[in-house]
Amino acid sequence: MGMVEKTGRFFVPIFEGFEERSIVTSDVTIQAWIGGSGPPLLLLHGYPQTHVMWHKIAPTLARRFTVVATDLRGYGKSQKPAGGEAHENFSKRAMAKDQVEVMRKLGFDRFSVVAHDRGARVAHRMALDHDDVVEKLVLLDIAPTDTMYGATDKAFATAYYHWFFLIQPYDLPERLINSDPGYYLRKTLNAWCKTPDSFPEEVMEEYIGAFSDPAAIHSACEDYRAAAGIDLKHDAEDGQRRVSQPLLVLWGERGVVGNSFDVLGVWKTRADKVEGEPLPCGHFLAEEVPELLMERLDRFL
Repeated sequence: MGMVEKTGRFFVPIFEGFEERSIVTSDVTIQAWIGGSGPPLLLLHGYPQTHVMWHKIAPTLARRFTVVATDLRGYGKSQKPAGGEAHENFSKRAMAKDQVEVMRKLGFDRFSVVAHDRGARVAHRMALDHDDVVEKLVLLDIAPTDTMYGATDKAFATAYYHWFFLIQPYDLPERLINSDPGYYLRKTLNAWCKTPDSFPEEVMEEYIGAFSDPAAIHSACEDYRAAAGIDLKHDAEDGQRRVSQPLLVLWGERGVVGNSFDVLGVWKTRADKVEGEPLPCGHFLAEEVPELLMERLDRFL
């Protein structure tokens, strides 16, 4: 019998045959969905989504891998801690540590990672801080955080206004988003998606159900506040450190990242062994072009 996930308002079959588990780490409780068999593969979602974003490819990946799809701290059904004075509890370092501990508790000391958006920033930090743990790394639709902030111009700030809106002091963005979270989420997802009908209504409702929690909205703001502060500090402290693992970077050719940055060129300055290419979509590769994404993952993983 397939697992059925419950949100506040909806019952939707997600990840047929996956087991849902709450995993207590040293700092927070992380919700995880585990399925399949074979080498371990961790899937990390982005903003403003949850593990549900992998629903089109997770069952296929589970034919080859033991797939672990989690909700990042602060998102979905995972714990939502206080941010801390410097937003340190939502640093990518802290969020990466969560995921390493989850995998160790599941018995996996080494694993590969496929990660999107905010999850990809967590995975980038994970690869640097835990280079003996991450085997292969796939980052979807990001350039490094310091690169993106450092190259900000009018075009980028207009397209990615949320990078500057969400970092405003508490509780301005929280109060405004909480006034109509469903409208905000639909507007955001549809603006970044360039492929019609990529989000089935029941999946959109799942995202809205998870996002409408005021604690989740606050946590997401803390995630971005950390990115504009303590994460940049950690990046600066890295000096010339590079990603040592095989790295695949993919991005949407019609998305903001692909149109604003030389994505592959930037990552070649940050990693020893990197390959990548654009895919014909916007920001949400796993939901806009799942078949093309799977073809590329099959060749790399």
